Parts: sequence; structure tokens; C-alpha cells
Amino acid sequence: MAYKQVTKSAAEAVLDGDIQGWRRFLPFLGPAFIAAVAYIDPGNFATNITAGSQYGYLLLWVIVFSNLMAVLIQSLSAKLGIATGKNLPEVAREHFSKKTSIFLWIQAELVIIATDLAEFIGAALGLYLLFNIPMLPAAIITAVGSFAILELQRRGFRAFEAGISGMVLIVVLAFAFQTFLAQPNWGDVTIGMLTPQFEGVDSLLLATGILGATVMPHAIYLHSSLTQNRIVGRNEVEKRRIFRFEFIDILIAMLIAGAINMSMLIIAAAVFHTQGIVVEDLDIAYNGLKDALGPMAAISFGLGLLIAGLASSSVGTLAGDVVMQGFIQKRIPLYLRRAITMLPPLVIIASGVNATYALVLSQVILSFGIAFALVPLVLFTSKRDIMGSLVNHRITTILGWFVVVIVVVLNIYLLWETIFG
Repeated sequence: MAYKQVTKSAAEAVLDGDIQGWRRFLPFLGPAFIAAVAYIDPGNFATNITAGSQYGYLLLWVIVFSNLMAVLIQSLSAKLGIATGKNLPEVAREHFSKKTSIFLWIQAELVIIATDLAEFIGAALGLYLLFNIPMLPAAIITAVGSFAILELQRRGFRAFEAGISGMVLIVVLAFAFQTFLAQPNWGDVTIGMLTPQFEGVDSLLLATGILGATVMPHAIYLHSSLTQNRIVGRNEVEKRRIFRFEFIDILIAMLIAGAINMSMLIIAAAVFHTQGIVVEDLDIAYNGLKDALGPMAAISFGLGLLIAGLASSSVGTLAGDVVMQGFIQKRIPLYLRRAITMLPPLVIIASGVNATYALVLSQVILSFGIAFALVPLVLFTSKRDIMGSLVNHRITTILGWFVVVIVVVLNIYLLWETIFG
């Protein structure tokens, strides 16, 4: 990994109180934006647009709830890296048996492959929609683009963070533009955000899909790696200060990711649900936006899908490097890893499988791995001998286990309904 310490003088100046005002946050901004990319991947497009078109603003509160959970989860992950100087897979390897670590590594790799499938197909679909490029050539272009993004890492973590943050900004602008054109009913939006409710079993299943597309195991593994050596606290006091600064980074990044996810659902509700149209395919959403709001709305949608897929795919490759190094102390070159993880989506695209169906299927596979990341995370951050002064407060641990139970139960339900429903 290219994530080494920030220029020591800048970090120390902030920690020593020599830099005041907004500039003191700058050395600490970045890690959460990398992790947040996982929360706006193409899997979110599929679930949010289906939910908005079918149920209007009804399930907006699920995105709000999921985002609050994401803040807690990513905070625990970042805190683990700051407190221990190790990432979650490394800590797991030290405290679990070798067989358990190998099992955790295998399942994490499978989950990352499934995640990468969604992201890769999403980016290729974006190219297909924007330029009418057939899916297989679009997938090959996506492959080239993902290598180019990884090349930023060779220029240092700040260049990579800036590149990813710039891509997130493009997605933000794309969906802000679509939301403006859609002219949603903001009163109904507010009610949807603040009123937990369902309409039958199908809405519960969609809510579970939204949750599964939001809580991403590879983002949990990766965030602890992004903070473990970035700025090293010289004592417990400094570690607590570093975490407070990083928490601001998390709040900003998760707020942006949550706004993007809500805008997806809001646009679908305003454009499709009001006409009684249920949209389950992203190409239908693209064409529907073109018909309802004009070609610029459709172009911004396709661009957002393309950029989100490329950015999240590169982040998934970094996460794969983290889990292999952490769980089994092995590494392969990032470019080789990128090439290997491209094979499944290329095969699926070449076989002609429906892209949106493949995205949804990837989210189901993803749900298998959530518990294997969440349970160790809450367990380790609750132990003082591991975390020192950054150990969870009792209420944080209670909330953490509550999130674990909610996520695991809902994902078991999702798997049951998908297989037997």
C-alpha cells in the first residue's frame, strides 16, 4: 500500500496546536472519502432506483438509517487503525487461529470479487448508455480506465485521494442536476426521511437490499488500513485528537454519500413512481430520464454511473490487497490483482447476462460477508488491551452490537427470500 505518513511537520503542527482554523483539518481529510466510494457503487443505483420507482419516497428513511450506521461502522474501523497501527485483518490474524484467518481471507476475497463485479459492470453499462458502445468493448475500456486510476497511487496517497474525491464530486454534481430537473415534492421527501414504514413484504425486501448495498465489508477492512500509518500518534492524547479530526472526515464523507443515495431514490420517485412506472433495469432508467427530463438528465445519470463504477472498482482492488496482506501476510502486485478480478465480470458480460440482474446478484453474495467484518470490528474495538484509551464507550459497544444484529438478521432474510421466496 502507498498509504504512508503525511508530512510529519504538518501533522505535528496541528497536534501541537500551531495551526488553527479550518487548515488544521486538511492533513486528516481523505481516508473516509476513499471508503465512502464503496457506498455509492452501482449496486446502490440498482436498489435505490427500484425502491424509488416502486414505492416513491417511502423508503428514504432506510437510507438515512443506513447512513447513520455507516458513520458508526466507519468510525470504529478508522479508530482501530489509529489506536493499534494495524488494520482489521492484521488484528484478526493476531487474535484468531490460522484456520480462522484463512477462512476470513477466502470469504473476504469472494465478497470483494462480488463487489467488483457490480462496480465493473456498472462502469461498462455507463459507457454503453453514454456512447452506445457494446458491453464487451465497454468492459475492456473500463479495464483500461481502472488501471489508469490505480496509477495515481504510484504518485502518492494524496494524488489518489484527490483523484477519487474529484470523481465523487462529479457524481454529486450529476445527481444534484438530475434532482433539480426532477422537481420532487419536498414535503413528501421530508416525510419519507423521518417516518419509518413499510408497505408489504416486497418493500421490506427492498429495504434490506438498500441496507446490503450500503454496508460494505471491503470498506470496513480498507478504512482501518487507511488510518493505521497515515498520521501516527506519539501518545494516547494525540491518538484521541487524531480520531476526533478523522471523525470530521467521516461525517463529511458519509453525508455526501448519503445525499447521493437519497437523490437516486428521490429522482426515481419523482420521475417514475408518479407515473406508475416500476424501473428495475438501469438502461430503462436512463431512457426514462431522457424521455421525462431531457437528454442532459440522461447523460448526467450515465456519467454518474460510469464514474462511480470506475472509482469504486479501484477502491475494491486496494481492499483486496489489504485483506490478503492482513489475514495471510501475502501480497501480489496491484496490477496483477486488478487483472485477476476483471475476469469474472468480463466473462459475465461476454455471456450476455442482464447487467442489472448481475448487479442485484452481486449484492446478495455481498451480504454473506457483512457479519464476518462487523463482528470482529465491534469485538476488537470493545477491548481496552487492544484499543487503549480509544476503547469504545459502553453505549458505542451497545450500538455496535445492535447494528450487527440488525444487519445480520436482515441479510439472512434477504438470502432466504432470494433463494426460497
